[in-house]
Amino acid sequence: MDIPNTDLIRLKGLGKKSVECLQSVGIFTREDLMNVGPVAAFNRLKAAPGISPSLNFLYAMVGALENRHWLDIAQNERTQLLNQLDGYNELMKIMVSEES
Repeated sequence: MDIPNTDLIRLKGLGKKSVECLQSVGIFTREDLMNVGPVAAFNRLKAAPGISPSLNFLYAMVGALENRHWLDIAQNERTQLLNQLDGYNELMKIMVSEES
């Protein structure tokens, strides 16, 4: 996949493969990533066929938005992000069950 002109590639910690994965789930710009949020973007990636993101990808997306290295995010915000991820997943389960 060719990467269209995007500001994602210029963000700290996101390389070509990461950008390709984000684009495959409809995230094309820094603004898209900010609007969706790293936790929701991570869940989109997990749900996408052929993509198996590690938690490092979540940390990289947060770091990209904050211009920080993903290891700094992993070391200092891991618990908070994991709690957000759990909360997001629980919310999605509730929403799905209410739609049924």
